[in-house]
Amino acid sequence: MPFSRSSGILLHPTSLPSRFGIGDLGPEAFSFVDFLSASGQSLWQVLPLGPTGYGDSPYMCFSAMAGNPLLISLEVLRDKALLSDEDLNSLAPYPNTIDYGRVISEKFPLLKKAWRNFQTLGSPEQQVAYTQFCESNADWLEDFSLFMALKEHYHGKPWTKWNLSLVKRKRDAIKKAKIKYAKFMDFHCFLQFEFQQQIGALRQYANQKKISIIGDLPIYVAHDSAEVWATPEYFDINKDTGVLYTVAGVPPDYFSATGQLWGNPIYNWEQLKNDKFEWWIQRFIVLLGYVDAVRIDHFRGFEAYWSVKFGEETAINGEWIKAPGEALFNRLYERFGYLPIIAEDLGVITPEVEQLRDNFNLPGMKILQFAFSTDDENPYLPPNYTDNCVVYTGTHDNDTTKGWFESLTAEEKARVLKYLKSDKPENIHWDLINLAYSSVAKMAIVPLQDILGLPGTARMNTPSKKDRNWTWRFDLQMLTEEVLNKLKALTVESARTVNPDRK
Repeated sequence: MPFSRSSGILLHPTSLPSRFGIGDLGPEAFSFVDFLSASGQSLWQVLPLGPTGYGDSPYMCFSAMAGNPLLISLEVLRDKALLSDEDLNSLAPYPNTIDYGRVISEKFPLLKKAWRNFQTLGSPEQQVAYTQFCESNADWLEDFSLFMALKEHYHGKPWTKWNLSLVKRKRDAIKKAKIKYAKFMDFHCFLQFEFQQQIGALRQYANQKKISIIGDLPIYVAHDSAEVWATPEYFDINKDTGVLYTVAGVPPDYFSATGQLWGNPIYNWEQLKNDKFEWWIQRFIVLLGYVDAVRIDHFRGFEAYWSVKFGEETAINGEWIKAPGEALFNRLYERFGYLPIIAEDLGVITPEVEQLRDNFNLPGMKILQFAFSTDDENPYLPPNYTDNCVVYTGTHDNDTTKGWFESLTAEEKARVLKYLKSDKPENIHWDLINLAYSSVAKMAIVPLQDILGLPGTARMNTPSKKDRNWTWRFDLQMLTEEVLNKLKALTVESARTVNPDRK
């Protein structure tokens, strides 16, 4: 999808309403697509869709390829006769925010029941589709399903704590494990099949409404992931023990005075390059099977990455090391011809990073919450934009616009309101949305929290905060006719309606 002047909403599916404790790919997701269409939007941006691990962060997943089973809709499984109304009604009401521990403990038994029913009740067409899915995705699915089966056997322990023969992936040990845990592997293959089926149906529905789904590709993968276990040669780790040599992060910045120590393993870029970046090509093939476009998180890491020795307590003592980004993107474009990529170019950006972005004509990101310093040359101020960018009021890492504004000093608030020519601070969210939509930026994307004018308690994530992130959910009743009409009018006024047949 070549990018055109358009607009949309940032909302992770987990934040959708659902009576099962977490948003999913079921009826409410389709209702949200209807809202997007009715309000004139053409973009739905989500966060990474992988299976989350400890901490529940979508940026720290058990796999760079697989989908998150928690997003599978129980209602869709019921409609396929793999679960019953009685199964669904057995769950007690959930709170408005996500309790991941409870969701996992109550949802997975139902997913296992659906898997058992699939084996006996699945139609011949479904069984054929499942077999074809397993065969066409075998390159990553087999390693992932075995990884998850072993993780279940070892009660969730990281793979570095497994039997040493499995840590080292000794051929005989892997062969025996595949036989011993075949049924468990089949369960995880079924979950991936169902995830693909459900997100495929949602994407098709969105595309029919002329709405594109923008996915998110984290540059790094989690240490405790199928890919690091299965292909340790692509990471800076001890291949016999899995112990990290270096970890990823960023130096001190707007979000943290000590930087951000993410802890992800850093790539062995030399080996990846020698193998013609086939691992990266596979990542894009899988992700573009789920979404229409891709935001690459931490794009600057493809030009140079912040490397911190394993064991450091903060990210302060690191160093920048060059990465072969140009060679990687040349290979990707050689393979795909065209890639709909958005470059997350925030943080410490150098002319070299900008050059890498511009060499491939990738739109970068502008954040309005960063715009209101005393400097008229601030790159986040709309007069300083080029059209090849995406403007946001804030991202999943920012406070809501109302929460952000309330955190400012009186002097800072006055400066923001003066720039906006506003005397109504209670309308700050719509003022920033209007500023984003009226800018020259090719795309304008706004978190749903800002569309709804929610306070900081609705924030999705606070970087470096270790708990109570990723839990926010909304109620469909919040998407009122007034909100819809106001958003639609703004979209039309700013010439961002790309669907000429919308009424």
